[in-house]
Amino acid sequence: QVQLVESGGGLVQAGGSLRLSCAASGSRFSINVMGWYRQAPGKQRELVATITSGGRTNYADSVKGRFTISRDSAKNTALLQMNSLLPEDTAVYYCNAYTAVGRSYWGQGTQVTVSS
Repeated sequence: QVQLVESGGGLVQAGGSLRLSCAASGSRFSINVMGWYRQAPGKQRELVATITSGGRTNYADSVKGRFTISRDSAKNTALLQMNSLLPEDTAVYYCNAYTAVGRSYWGQGTQVTVSS
């Protein structure tokens, strides 16, 4: 069983920055992909960014150029640096880990609120 602990959410003004952190523990298998997803009120959960164990990244079009995902594979941690935040970035952000045996795990979520 993989445990994911997120931190770093909060309230920020538009144009500001936040950094989210996700620490994974308890995995018997390597974690191939770590990622961040978000869910705004009344909307479906959506991809924000993912990063493979090899460092390959993928971003939603809406965050390209503003958000950066990084990873320390040795420590099983993933960071999401969010710059130039917009009110539409307001959501609960969830960390995800996808293991080498095809299992997916989610964190409890952290609230990000961007005021205009």
